[in-house]
Amino acid sequence: MQETAHYAKKLSVEFKLDYQHVRNVLSLLSEGATIPFVARYRKEMTGSMNEEIIADLQKRHQQMLLLDKRREAILASIREQEKLTPELQQLIESAENMQVLEDMYLPYKPKRRTKATIAREKGLEPLAQLIFSQTTAELNQKAMPFVDEKKGVGSIDEALSGARDIMAEWVSENTEARARLRKLFQRTANMVAKVAKGKEAEAITYKQYYDWSEPLDKMPSHRLLALMRAEEEGMIKVNIDVEGAQATDILNKLVVKSNGEAARQIIMANEDAWKRLLAPSLENEIRAVYKEKADEVAIKVFVDNLRQLLMAPPLGQKRVLAIDPGFRTGCKVVVLDQYGSLMHNETIFPHPPVHEAKQAVQKLKTLVNAYQVEVIAIGNGTAGRETEDLVRGIRFDRDLIAIMVNESGASVYSASKVARDEFPDYDITVRGAVSIGRRLMDPLAELVKIDPKSIGVGQYQHDVDQKALQESLEHTVVSCVNAVGVELNTASEQLLSFVSGLGPQLASNIIKYRQANNGFKNRSELMKVPRLGDKAFEQCAGFLRIRGGNNPLDASAVHPESYDVVKQIARKLQLEPDQLIGRKGLRDSVRTADFINEKVGVETLNDIIDELEKPGRDPRQHFEMFAFSKDIRTIDDLKAGMVLEGIVTNITAFGAFVDLGVHQDGLVHLSQMADRFIRDPNEVVKLNQKVKVEVVAVDLDRHRISLTMKLSKKA
Repeated sequence: MQETAHYAKKLSVEFKLDYQHVRNVLSLLSEGATIPFVARYRKEMTGSMNEEIIADLQKRHQQMLLLDKRREAILASIREQEKLTPELQQLIESAENMQVLEDMYLPYKPKRRTKATIAREKGLEPLAQLIFSQTTAELNQKAMPFVDEKKGVGSIDEALSGARDIMAEWVSENTEARARLRKLFQRTANMVAKVAKGKEAEAITYKQYYDWSEPLDKMPSHRLLALMRAEEEGMIKVNIDVEGAQATDILNKLVVKSNGEAARQIIMANEDAWKRLLAPSLENEIRAVYKEKADEVAIKVFVDNLRQLLMAPPLGQKRVLAIDPGFRTGCKVVVLDQYGSLMHNETIFPHPPVHEAKQAVQKLKTLVNAYQVEVIAIGNGTAGRETEDLVRGIRFDRDLIAIMVNESGASVYSASKVARDEFPDYDITVRGAVSIGRRLMDPLAELVKIDPKSIGVGQYQHDVDQKALQESLEHTVVSCVNAVGVELNTASEQLLSFVSGLGPQLASNIIKYRQANNGFKNRSELMKVPRLGDKAFEQCAGFLRIRGGNNPLDASAVHPESYDVVKQIARKLQLEPDQLIGRKGLRDSVRTADFINEKVGVETLNDIIDELEKPGRDPRQHFEMFAFSKDIRTIDDLKAGMVLEGIVTNITAFGAFVDLGVHQDGLVHLSQMADRFIRDPNEVVKLNQKVKVEVVAVDLDRHRISLTMKLSKKA
């Protein structure tokens, strides 16, 4: 507990948060509570911190733990060398970041065999100390005793050269020197790129970087990642350049204290220290720092896009006919009931080369009538627009709607173990069509079955730190799943695995119990699931819904731990608990002060009342229809000046991509998104948003479409 208090004190200052609230968060997380649970059901303890703040505290706490672990290892290493002084220990214990800590450790870090090591073996360290003290003249005379053929020192010049090697290492390990040079890098460094020799033709994708220079601190994250990718592929040579004269001047001002021969030797050592040791070391370090920053931006873009995609409005429980379009292989057609279960599948061939359009139309009409289909979902891949035109041209005997669905990742799902387990008797094409239909019904429930990296909403996703990316994406999926809530009796194993406190094993156990017992009748039955104990129940129960069970509160986000409070409110109003559910004006009838106790505060009571008024409310927006222009089908149909409606499919740091229905997304650059200056496209658009854009230019050779949201007056 004392350790928790220590970190809570630091974090409360750093984040400008209440100390007790921070301490409570750390305690809850250390006890196994999840971020969604803490944010939703422990508001009194946290001061109503949201998930983002709690996640930031958790991340920073982990960094502090790693720093202290490294600190202890360094202290142990120096102590073992018998070089740990009280002063050094105090400095190490006061280091606030890993960079400073590692700088302090450099002189004591076990080294491979270096030029300085070799010079020490020749007995030249006393000469280096003499020169570095800058208290003596006649260096040749002082160096003469160190000339020893047996030790490999054949002359005074060789003795002085070895001494300089030692001094160069001292300078390179000087904490203050490294700190000042870091600032020089951050202030003046340029990233310089040139095409790799002999790669001029092969590297044409990176032509703009054949001869490129840009201040590192001004470089946008996406360009830095692009350059690093080009370098990784061997197409572009990249260096981080700093003016060497400025660097050596910093070193000279730091360590040169005289004007004699000793000073000249130190200046030479400084030049060597910079070129041979400090420049390469600090360039690698600065690269890593800026790469980490670029990764953070790219990961945030991916996370924001993923959240918007997962929280896209669901169509809801409708009977759906889903089509995975194709030309040569035909269009795979499936019919799903309102719960997403597969009822029928077959293939139609309305397009070239088979041209069985009449048969396809008749088959679709028959299926729509036979299964009372309400909606037709059409994948937006190959032959998507042609299939949409076909469907929209059919006069069905019943009212229904046809919707284009983004099928990114459907092929990944259809080939996955999850899909094979769910549909062992069907091939990939059937599974893909099922995924398209289910994605329309409930994007969140279907997309959790796919690795987020396969959904296609990232920016340089393969170039960023994969561990950090995976952690961020998983946190986002968990956050979205728990924000919406999960129907316990119909949810897939994959969806359940993301519920607070569960995971793959407990999700599997829940499915087995559900199948063996014909579903759950109430939340308390969860305690009968093998290996699902008190802690897991506490964490998951509030996020699981049971509609039509024997306790109406189980269909809401009211946590079972608060059911007694609901009963108290009901008694006060002389009602039954189930009469509170959906009751309008309940907030005006309840005096929250009457129900506050040491466990339940105002925040929790307000949440309970909101939930009772609108039980099980879905935080996602309502579904809206959209159709592309019928006159625009391919990129060849586009002309500059056209104003069209499209759907935002991806958001990056430099702009947004918009689907116009021509199988090639157009780019609205950041500068073309608004009349005002913006730094983040998310200020203007969201994923899946309908936008009106004007075509600026079409490059048919490179299949590039430039768009603007700053419409001309004629538009």
